[in-house]
Amino acid sequence: MQLTKTLCGGLMLGLLGGCSLFQSQDKPARPNIILIMADDMGYSDIGCFGGEISTPNLDNLAKHGVRFKQFYNSARCCPTRASLLTGLNPHQTGMGWMTAFDYRQFGYTGELNNNCVTIAEVLKSAGYSSYMAGKWHLTHYDHVTQAGPNNSWPMQRGFEKFYGTLRGSGSFFKPPSLTDGNTLIEAPDTDYYYTDAITDHVVEYMDDHIAAKPEDPFFMYVAYTAPHYPLHAKPEDIAKYRGKYLEGWEKLREQRFDRMKVMGLLPEDTKLSPLSERSYAWDSLTDAQKDEMDKRMAIYAAQVDNMDQNIGRILENLKRQGKLDNTLIFFLSDNGASPEPRSKKDKSLEAMGTEASFESYGAPWANASNTPFRLFKSWIHEGGVITPLIVHWPKHVQPIDKALDTPGSITDIMATCVEVSGAKYPKKYQGEKIPAMVGTSLMPALEGKEFDRGPICWEHEANMGIRDGKWKLVSVSNKEEPYLGKLELYNIEEDRSEMNDLADQNPKKVKELYEKWTNWAEQNHVLPLDGSTYSVKAKKYSR
Repeated sequence: MQLTKTLCGGLMLGLLGGCSLFQSQDKPARPNIILIMADDMGYSDIGCFGGEISTPNLDNLAKHGVRFKQFYNSARCCPTRASLLTGLNPHQTGMGWMTAFDYRQFGYTGELNNNCVTIAEVLKSAGYSSYMAGKWHLTHYDHVTQAGPNNSWPMQRGFEKFYGTLRGSGSFFKPPSLTDGNTLIEAPDTDYYYTDAITDHVVEYMDDHIAAKPEDPFFMYVAYTAPHYPLHAKPEDIAKYRGKYLEGWEKLREQRFDRMKVMGLLPEDTKLSPLSERSYAWDSLTDAQKDEMDKRMAIYAAQVDNMDQNIGRILENLKRQGKLDNTLIFFLSDNGASPEPRSKKDKSLEAMGTEASFESYGAPWANASNTPFRLFKSWIHEGGVITPLIVHWPKHVQPIDKALDTPGSITDIMATCVEVSGAKYPKKYQGEKIPAMVGTSLMPALEGKEFDRGPICWEHEANMGIRDGKWKLVSVSNKEEPYLGKLELYNIEEDRSEMNDLADQNPKKVKELYEKWTNWAEQNHVLPLDGSTYSVKAKKYSR
């Protein structure tokens, strides 16, 4: 059963004020649509959101487009990708958790189900061709074999061409589950880097499409794995950042925080959250340890830098083809930065960043990536669910220097694509009933109009949350029955970094929001929750 827009379909979108951001009141021509997603990238990593990493192409998109300050994903790779492509809550699609296990429960099958449609499937009704390159991560791990079944692979979910990985992570030099169309393949032995290869295929698909169908629009889903671990980057990109992080994560957080306030991304009275309990003082490290940690962050920065270089290649190709002005481009991240611990098995400092290494950058640097917010990927606090969003469409959306306060949800991307394409979202598809879209088109926000899209709700690993207007109720799972920890209440308008828990002062608001969340959970295949740890899930659900 599908909820209406007023109950956890979204949240209040505020008045942008002033003149319209639309250049023309005429109905826009159908644009090409390019959806670019980063993987495990923090809110403050890129330049136009306060970061020191060189991202001139993304910064230029922001300069000539629109940034959203308060745009929310679904906290983890699989749930976000499911919501992004379908416009539904992840549990409605079967992706309430990850692709490793099938819980034998509708919301947690570990695979994109047939009770939803993807953007690629919907846009066919408006004459679009759809292509994808990059990370899929919506197929059960047991089905990532040449024998399949492949009904949940990209080519069976509306994409005409696909090059990328079906599983969630792996080497950037030898990515596992690499697939071309419906065929699993091996990466070349030399001169291969996955971020570059994704872009190679994006450019190839665009060129082939424009040559064959010059008047027809296309949808392109570009799902980079950067900067998801492992820390793998090109030597020349790493060299640009080596030694730049020797002041440590505390100093980096302060510098980013100051820039974000200057940029207007945060209110002046915002407080920088304390260093995460998973972090430790930079000054407690030896010089050798500082050198090692500097290199970890340098490799991470190099991955983001290289992704930006590749986005530049896509933009240059659009310009060359004369298609940039009428191409609607979205850029966002699938969740906040990830706190995976450093490996104890790495061979050497010299090997780090190469194929011989499989490392992460650790919780302290992830804490800095999520400046100024608390917690990380998988949690529902802002550090887990907030993403930078850039929207760029030169022909129809005027640039605005100040980032919009207008909040939004990952489910809104489908609704926006449906509106601008003129596509028809189906009630039934291939014999299956399809729930109504949860999301709301972002176009009214871009036009400067006020509209109410209701609350946004989340659940992942029994971490839960609801954002309703200025209020946010959130909880961290206690991993025991009933899996919900203490309910925390924040006024996000006044407390962006979730520092002042108002639950004890506002028990009626806590009760109201928790009832709304429970209603959503009951109607969207969230319940019953499973707060098991990964090891417990493995024993319970492995086939």
